[in-house]
Amino acid sequence: MNEETPFERGGERGVNDTEVLVFDVQTMEEARLDAAEAWGVDPSDVSLTTLEEDKRFFGFLGKKLRVEARPVAPLSLLRGKSLAKELIALMDLHISPELDESHMINLVGDDAGIIIGKYGETLKAMEFLLNLMARQADEGERIRLDSDGYRERREESLRRLALSAARETSRRRRPTYLEPMTSWERRIIHMTLQDREGIETRSMGEAPYRRVVVWPTGASEREYDRR
Repeated sequence: MNEETPFERGGERGVNDTEVLVFDVQTMEEARLDAAEAWGVDPSDVSLTTLEEDKRFFGFLGKKLRVEARPVAPLSLLRGKSLAKELIALMDLHISPELDESHMINLVGDDAGIIIGKYGETLKAMEFLLNLMARQADEGERIRLDSDGYRERREESLRRLALSAARETSRRRRPTYLEPMTSWERRIIHMTLQDREGIETRSMGEAPYRRVVVWPTGASEREYDRR
C-alpha cells in the first residue's frame, strides 16, 4: 500500500542520508512521526511508501511494515516552514505557513495582514531571521516569505519606484540612491531598468543596509559626492 507520496527502531539510512529514510514499524503514522522528528519538519510534510509488509506475526505481535519516508519538498524549506510556525505561535497570531509550488512560504490566516507590518518590515525581519537560522544550520535554498499578497503589491510598487528613479537620474544627470532593500527587492529594480537607455543600476553596501543606486551610464562614483 502506498501513501501520497531512524534508524531502526528499527530503521536504516536510505540512499540519500538527507532525503530518504526507511523504517521498520507497526503503523504508517509511527513512520511519519519518526521521519518528522528526524528531519525537524511538520508530520504533514512527510510522504510515505510501503516497501514491505510482514504478516507472519499478525494477530499476535501485529504486522510489521517497512516504510520509506521522503520530504514533500526540499528539507531546507520545510524546516523554514516549521520554524516560521514556531515563531508565529510565540506571537499568538492566527496564521498558518503553507509552501506553494514556487517554493514560497505563504502565511495564511485571519492575522496575515498583521505580520506584514509597516512597509513590510515585520515580514522582512522574519524572513531575514529564518534565513540567518538556516545559514547557521548549513541549509541550502533561500527562504522566501509572503503574506496576504504583499509581495505582488510590493513588486508593483518597486517597479514604479525604479521608473521614477530612472527619470530623476536622467533629468539631473546625478545618481539616485534608493532605500535599503532585500535581495529580491533589489532584483526587481535591476530587472525593471536593465534595458533602460542612459542609466545603469548598482547595488552598494552590506545587508541589511544594501541598496540600489541608479547611475547615469558611464559615470564613476568619484564624480559625485556620496549623500
